[in-house]
Order: sequence, then structure tokens, then C-alpha cells
Amino acid sequence: MDEKTKNGFAQRPREGATTDLPHDRMTVQRFRQAFPRARWSDSLNAWFVPGRTAQKRIGRWLAEMEAEADAFADEKGRDAFAFDPIESRYLEAATATLQIRTPYSRSVIKEIREIPHARWDADQRFWTVPYRSFDELSRRWPAIEAACERSEPEARRARREAIKGTKEEEASKARTRERRRKRYPVPADDAPPFMRVIGTHVGVLYFIGTHGELADLVTIRSFYFAPRKGAEYVWASWRAGTLEELVTTWPSRASPDESALDRGWWMPTLDELRAARRDARSQQTRQRREKDKS
Repeated sequence: MDEKTKNGFAQRPREGATTDLPHDRMTVQRFRQAFPRARWSDSLNAWFVPGRTAQKRIGRWLAEMEAEADAFADEKGRDAFAFDPIESRYLEAATATLQIRTPYSRSVIKEIREIPHARWDADQRFWTVPYRSFDELSRRWPAIEAACERSEPEARRARREAIKGTKEEEASKARTRERRRKRYPVPADDAPPFMRVIGTHVGVLYFIGTHGELADLVTIRSFYFAPRKGAEYVWASWRAGTLEELVTTWPSRASPDESALDRGWWMPTLDELRAARRDARSQQTRQRREKDKS
């Protein structure tokens, strides 16, 4: 608190901690019951709790309030599920959470990761979603289930059979072969910084360097992006960024503008880095699991 004066002498501020609260009567009432010595400070525009351990006590109380709110939200979600359940072979309603078991699909993973508090259980090999997130799960479920159906082995096999011998199959194989070469076209006169994480049209990559080999425009247009007219491109080598490299990369505050998209590379945004970090974390978990088995 601000220093006060008494008899012309400055007094040391009282020991304690401040906290802001939602402006609802019930929360304030419960706070006052938990901290009877708390006082509102107009100068700080916050509640002041005196005492050396005030910060810890406030933190503990806030955690209890949050847990209580989560429990209440879980109960509401559980009631909503009981009233209008999701009936699917991919979802099971357990006592504490909703459990989702799906075939592997990037589309499914992308949808589930957008659900608040969804977690991947690496040991049990399924996703858990708390009942408090049921509304968001319900909203996304049609897309999740449709992606699951498309990702079933039989469905994948049927699609492969359907395109066998067609131009679509050849194009798919060509994309896979090109991706395995781990190269990316960059302007010869405007290459990205090497030995760092960069955003591109095919995701976040860690560029290693270039030997100056010219990239042909047909390959660039077919697998990467529309090259600029009259521009010259060279192939740059890349690898996936490690989790540490991705975590320590400072994100760009702005999305890539038209000139950066036209160039083919940019500083990655936070959303791009988050997706890459999740993939790196999953890869790290898989490698650790395989090492433990061997």
C-alpha cells in the first residue's frame, strides 16, 4: 500500500497482498468470509489482505474457487450429456470424463485440440474431455465422427482402390516422394535465415542451408506455391524442428502478408508454432515409448 504519514513521519507500508475479484455479490461475500481482515483500497483499486502469508492464502483460496467452479461446470455438462447424449462407437462416457478413441487422423486431432481441457492419455491411448467441455465437444462432434469414418482402415483401403491407376493416385505418390526429399524452394536473392525455425506453405520447418541448386518452376507450382513471375528459386534443405527449438522461437505478432506469402516463407505465428510444438511433443513421446520397449 501507499506509505502513510503519522505525526510527520513516513510509515512503512503494511505487509500483505492484493487481488482483484469478479464484481458479483456472492464472490465478494465469500471472499470476505474467508478473509475477514481484507479491506478495499481505492488507491490500488483492489482488495488488500494483510499478513506475510497473504499471497499464498489468496492463491489457495482462488484455486479452491476454481476447482469448485469446474466441479459445478462438470455437473452441468454431465446433466447436458444425460439429456442429449452423443451415441457413437468412438466415444465412451466414464465417471470423470468423456473418452474418445479414434483411428489416427490429423483432422480429428485438429478438432479435438480445439476443445477446452481436452487431453491425450498416452498410456491408455485415448483422448479425455471433461464434462464441462461437453457443449464444445457436441458442436464439433459431427466433424470429428465424419473424419473418424474416413480414417477407418476399410475406408482408406476403399479410397486407394478407387483411385488405383488414375492420375490422382500418381499425383498422391508424387507429393509423397517430393516431401521425402526434404527440400523447399526459396528465392535466390531472398533466402530465409538458416539454422532456425521458419513458416512456409507446407508448415513450420527448420532450414539447414542451400547448395544453390536451381528449383524448376513446374515442381514449385505443382507441390509448393505459385512462383513469382521472373523470379529465380533455389532448393533449401530442411528438417523438422525439435521441441526445444520450437519452444524457444519467438512468434511473429502478425500473420504473413501478401508479399511474404508470395515469397514463400515468413516468421511463424503463435498458432503455427503451437501446432508444430504439439507434433514435436507427440513425436518425442513416441520415441520415448519405443526406447522404453527396446
